[in-house]
Order: sequence, then structure tokens, then C-alpha cells
Amino acid sequence: MPPYEAIRIEHEEALSWIVLNRPEAANALSPQLLDEFGHALETLKHEGGPVIAIRGEGRGFCSGIDLGGYGGGDKGPADPMADRARLEANVARWLQMWDHPKPVIAAVHGYCMAAAAQMCVFTDITVVADNVKIGEPTIPIGGGFIAPAWVSLVGHKRAKEFAFVPGNWIDGPTAVEWGWANHCVPADDLIACVRSLAERIALTPPEVLRLKKLSINRAAEAQGFRQSLSGIAEIDALLHLAPAVLEIRARMKDKGLKAVIQEYKVAPTSPLVAPKES
Repeated sequence: MPPYEAIRIEHEEALSWIVLNRPEAANALSPQLLDEFGHALETLKHEGGPVIAIRGEGRGFCSGIDLGGYGGGDKGPADPMADRARLEANVARWLQMWDHPKPVIAAVHGYCMAAAAQMCVFTDITVVADNVKIGEPTIPIGGGFIAPAWVSLVGHKRAKEFAFVPGNWIDGPTAVEWGWANHCVPADDLIACVRSLAERIALTPPEVLRLKKLSINRAAEAQGFRQSLSGIAEIDALLHLAPAVLEIRARMKDKGLKAVIQEYKVAPTSPLVAPKES
């Protein structure tokens, strides 16, 4: 494999780890990281262990898209068609995991925000730590892109609850209850649990695993999984140029990002919406 900068590959007997390796930037998904991630997935089709696992370096899994590499400013993306193409490319990278011949496991700790919460939907198995916070963007300047991918896992009502409240989030036990994650384990045990799971999966011959995954994917796609993704890039690109979104962007320019984030941080008064910050 080539030397990567934004990710790291670690090979073990039963699995190969893709480590998101930008801890200084909360493992935000920069264009470089996304390109390296896609390249690694393609290479691991023919190299490495029989199972792939993904984790984040540092305090959390991933904070979502790196806005510094996204651009747009207070006037929104300069080219809506380029914005749409960028969003479609992100979905295509996630579909690399869905279509990959090997099982893919996400090991999620700390925080898993915005596009990272979409990313994990496309893995075959998700194991979360008991310290995890899985959330929507706090500032509502996009939409129709992340939560639709959740519908097949959690249902449309929970996906709407998650998406409608700015900065909404769920914890590990809720993620399992909703069906977004398979297991919630103590944070200190996360890597060992995923490693043990991969070792048990690896007892099944690769050819059998590949066809089992294909068969289950086809069942999910017959229920509309892939079709549900068909319009999300267009909807999000359209919303990025909506007057209400441009007004929020202008406030971000005038007041600063942190000040605008605080405008949307309203603590829930009921446990029905989201767990309160500790």
C-alpha cells in the first residue's frame, strides 16, 4: 500500500484496520482523507485480512466533513452542480463499503457526527462504545442528506426525530435500541470486542462470507435501501442555496461559528428528544 497521511492501515491476522488518523482535526473528513479512504478500500479487496474494521484515532471516531476543505463561504457553493457531484462522490465512497467483498465493521467511540453518522450506515456491523455521541450538525445549513440513509435501520419516524432538531444526538444504548448499531460495549473494551468479532467471522471462508453479504444486501436493496439514496445529493445541494441557509451563513461570517452554534444549543426539557449533556 502507498504511504497514507490522513489514514493509517494496520494489518492483523483476522482483520485489517483503517484508522482515521487526523486526531488534531477530530478526524474530520477532508478531501485527502476521503480519497485515501476510497483507495484503501479498493486495495483491501485483494490484500490484508478477511475482515475490515474502521476506527478513529484520538478522542473520537469522526466529527464529520471538514468544512475547511468544503468551501462555500457565506454565499453558499459557487457551483451547485459541483456541490452535487461532491455529495454524490461521498455516497459513492460509502457504497464501496456496502459493495465490498469483505465484511466491514465500524468501531465507534467518543463522537460520531454528521457525515460520519451517515458513513456508519454503510458498514456491515457497527459496534459503539458506551461513551459515544452520535449526532446531527448543530447548525442547520444542510439537509436531506444524512438522515435518509438512517431510515432503513431506524425507521422514518426516528430518522425524522433525529434530523429535525439542530444538533440532536443519541448515545450508545439508544443507537442499539434504534437498530443503528449492533452492540454497545465499555469504551475500554471496544477494540478487543471488535477484534474478537472479526476473529469469529474469519472462521467462515471468504467466498462464503462474500456471498452471504451479497445475498443480505440484495434483500435490503429489494426493500429500497439503494433507491433511498438516489436523490439525497440533489436535495442537499439545492438546500445549500436556499435563502434561509444563506442567511445563516451570513450570520456565521458576522458573528463567528461558535456564536452561531450557541444559538442552536437548546437543552431538551424532556428525555423524549435526546439525552441531556452530562
